[in-house]
Amino acid sequence: MVHQLPSWAGLAPALALAVTALVLLLIDSVDPDTTNTSLLGGVSVVGSLASLAFAVWFIFGGTGIPTSEGGVGTPVLFNGQLVVDQMALFFMIIVASVTALVTLASTDYVREHAYQAEFYALVLLAATGMSVLSAANSLATAFVALELVSLPSYALVAFLKKNRGSVEAGLKYFLIGAVSSAVFAYGISLVYAATGVLRFDGIATAIESGTVQTIVDGTVQAQSGSPAVPMSILGVGIMMVIGGVAFKIAAVPFHFWAPEAYEGAPAPISAFLSSASKAAGFVLAFRTFAVAFPIGALVSSGEALNWFVVFQVLAIATMFIGNFAAATQEKVKRMMAYSSVGHAGYILIGLAALSASGDGMAFSMSAGMAHLLVYGFMNTGAFLFIALAEYWGVGRRFEDYNGLGRQAPLACAAMTIFLFSLAGLPIGGGFFSKFYLFSATLDVGAWSLAAALVINSALSLFYYSRVVKAMWIEEPTGDRSIESYPTGLYTAIVSAAVVTVLLVPGFDYVSSLAFRAVELL
Repeated sequence: MVHQLPSWAGLAPALALAVTALVLLLIDSVDPDTTNTSLLGGVSVVGSLASLAFAVWFIFGGTGIPTSEGGVGTPVLFNGQLVVDQMALFFMIIVASVTALVTLASTDYVREHAYQAEFYALVLLAATGMSVLSAANSLATAFVALELVSLPSYALVAFLKKNRGSVEAGLKYFLIGAVSSAVFAYGISLVYAATGVLRFDGIATAIESGTVQTIVDGTVQAQSGSPAVPMSILGVGIMMVIGGVAFKIAAVPFHFWAPEAYEGAPAPISAFLSSASKAAGFVLAFRTFAVAFPIGALVSSGEALNWFVVFQVLAIATMFIGNFAAATQEKVKRMMAYSSVGHAGYILIGLAALSASGDGMAFSMSAGMAHLLVYGFMNTGAFLFIALAEYWGVGRRFEDYNGLGRQAPLACAAMTIFLFSLAGLPIGGGFFSKFYLFSATLDVGAWSLAAALVINSALSLFYYSRVVKAMWIEEPTGDRSIESYPTGLYTAIVSAAVVTVLLVPGFDYVSSLAFRAVELL
């Protein structure tokens, strides 16, 4: 059934999150000392699920598909600054799903902490920024949305105010994030100076025509006099935009904030940042470089930056450094933080497995998108299991997990699914998403990327297996009693595990959705 909606309704997934955050702040203003975790967590989960329901309804209702193909068209807002297409909705589904799992799990994790309403409100405000970023069609809009993601994230990392590690991690994240935002903003200014526009389609038109453009009544037009685009300035601007995006996705060499932030933050926030925030960074990268900076026109100019070569280098370096660093860790949470860096390298294949003319973009980008969706569930579930272990007072090191499978078999079985799926074994959707990425590298003959993907997946199996071995095979090193099984955390972990397994038979459908979204883009 096709649903025709007004353009503003296309932002319903983001509006649902924003309204929920405002409701939480209203509840807190009425009763500033409330510690009714069930109420606050329940409102947050309902708001996240409402956002997910809107996004799923729209993506299957034909939103973002041209009317000539049986869809309802693409909602365009604010003179083309926001575009709610199939790609935007795909990423809104990822953000809403991760937010729902994190807010559900947090009902137990933050029960004994103050400022619970602020905690949930900050999570939902950051998720609102991620949803808006998914629909951004301009560098200016993208920058504002990115800051809406970043500012609440800094506070969330430092939420455990009496924990020195949490406060230190929040401060480091803030300082490095401020620098990256400045670099990104300067890159945007250089792109604007070179092309005369900030909207993605306008930038592409300027590059392809070789002349500076302007936007008049929503239409891209050549400026009077049509000065030539200075490719050298544009190249520096593109390089600085890459730096800003690479920080957000924790790609090498801009990854050093991630292990500190993920380890110091509350475990549910580590899950949120490493999954939803990473997805938001990648949708910005996909939109910017697929639409605004057409690789064929840049390469043919002979003067501009070949950004797909830069992403090839970033992908290989991020895979190797992230996974080798993870293999040397002695703390489970820090190992997962470096593992998250390694997975950023896998997803970068979506922008790296291209030819000089841009061939293979639809295949490689859809592979990256499909992996991000699967990764959202299996990585979030793994970090939530760590939150469960922290709730029980289990230590941070591998040996502290010894024998845990005998006391909590269901949760440990879910963790085993997450870890083996992250490694690429056919126990979850991670196997098919990695195979899809591998196929994308072979499609364009990117043998170095294919080899890096295989080698690093094998290496990741080594360090993931250390956790599985500790839980199921090793004998406990000391007395440990588990007296309670928190409902929220357990429900979130089991839900993530079920979806990870169901993505095995359902992966073809996910990959076809991603491929259609890229083709329409």
